[in-house]
Amino acid sequence: MARECPAVDPSGGPTAPAPDRPAAAADPAAGAGARPLEGGGGGGKAAREWEGSLARLLILSDLTAILAGGAVAYLARIGIHLSPRYLATTVLILPTAWILSMSFGRTYEARFLGGGHEEFRRVVDSGMRVAALVALTAYLSKAGIGRGYLSIALVSGAVLTFAGRVCGRLLLLRMRAVGRCGYRVLVVGNGESAVELVRMARAHPLAGWNVVGACLNRPYGRRRYDRREGSTDLGDVPVLGTFADVVAAAHAVAATTVAIAECPELDGALLRRVIWELEGTGVDILVGSALTDVTGPRLSIRPVAAVPLLHVEEPELTGTRRALKDVTDRLGAAVLIALFSPLLLGLAVAVAVTSRGPVIFRQTRVGRHGEPFTMFKFRSMHVDAEARLAELTGHNERSDGLLFKMRDDPRVTRVGRSLRKWSLDELPQLFNVVAGTMSLVGPRPPLASEVARYGADVRRRLLVKPGLTGLWQISGRSDLPWDESVRLDLGYIENWSLATDLVILARTVAVVLRRSGAY
Repeated sequence: MARECPAVDPSGGPTAPAPDRPAAAADPAAGAGARPLEGGGGGGKAAREWEGSLARLLILSDLTAILAGGAVAYLARIGIHLSPRYLATTVLILPTAWILSMSFGRTYEARFLGGGHEEFRRVVDSGMRVAALVALTAYLSKAGIGRGYLSIALVSGAVLTFAGRVCGRLLLLRMRAVGRCGYRVLVVGNGESAVELVRMARAHPLAGWNVVGACLNRPYGRRRYDRREGSTDLGDVPVLGTFADVVAAAHAVAATTVAIAECPELDGALLRRVIWELEGTGVDILVGSALTDVTGPRLSIRPVAAVPLLHVEEPELTGTRRALKDVTDRLGAAVLIALFSPLLLGLAVAVAVTSRGPVIFRQTRVGRHGEPFTMFKFRSMHVDAEARLAELTGHNERSDGLLFKMRDDPRVTRVGRSLRKWSLDELPQLFNVVAGTMSLVGPRPPLASEVARYGADVRRRLLVKPGLTGLWQISGRSDLPWDESVRLDLGYIENWSLATDLVILARTVAVVLRRSGAY
């Protein structure tokens, strides 16, 4: 049964709870059905002590990395002869500049750790600042520090720093997988927006969001938000009150984060009061936007007549950077074909000798701007697979969308199961990339029958070339529900960048090795 927090008077102070209902503070750990997190129960600051531990660990990792990089450069360029000038640079100047630059670049802030590529972008920016500063200082001071030494030290230090950051992220994700190192989140919004935030938190447990309560736009007494009024159930998340109760509810459940969903009912005056009253408590405030799929450099604040407005750039669907992506895709695919040519030949032989039919499966898919093209794959099914599809329709595990997915599909050959398990059946699509009909990274290439049932929003997937891999593949692949795969594809289109492509390609390797969602 839902519980409510103490009422809050206009001044922001909690009043005594009504005699006929318990105060939320009596049981601050209730709700969300999740495990208590480290440090929970002592308010925002106490509940997130893990952030300081992680930051100290990363500082030690970065310091070790740049010291090791300097040592590699010293041994490579100087040998065993000690030189005070180079020794001071190795053990004092470079480490100090490196750690300070990383700190000023805010690479140790918890909000940039554990998800996305923003952490690594900041590490790169900070490293480049150190390189420029040290080179300029060495030149102006006539210190006589060799460029070769500096290059080796900085490059080695950067590589080792990245390796340490990757290990730090893996450690954080492992801790979150067992319910530690997360955030106690109070969700604020109307019924629909609050439910959506709760759903997203549960769909991505490694983000570390443990939803401990919700404040909705109007009182609901002891019952859940009514699904008859336009929302699904909040599950076991307790409703702690209305917008007026946000501050008291945050204190009652020891929240570390207040996540405010996009909600027209929450006016500026009330939002400002919430922000002011939570200052100094260690509670983060996240405010959602209606532009849920637009992030990164496309968003900026533009003050107009002293009013801060959100400026949204158009997505880069044409132009120089897109041309660069096309060239990079084709060259990269050509290199991969050359590297994998023995493997491609071996797989072709395996398909040919183990089942009747062609080695390469050709199928018409829909590409950029709705243009059809022939997509290549290694055949992983028997030749009568299309004819047998109708008899298997009742076994579709993806009845929520337009795709047919069956975990134990009898049409798949013995070799085909291994090909699918390791995603090797997709390798011939490298020839599609070289031909320019596909990209290395992009939305999943759809069938014409799927496109015919697309809504107006989903048709935006056709604005770019389909991809050999994409956000859909590194986020669950066949295990993803249809609406989630669409959301990921649209998010990729809205926020595309070359850096994002590189991150997706790197994560694809890890996903393939784990064989998650492949069948």
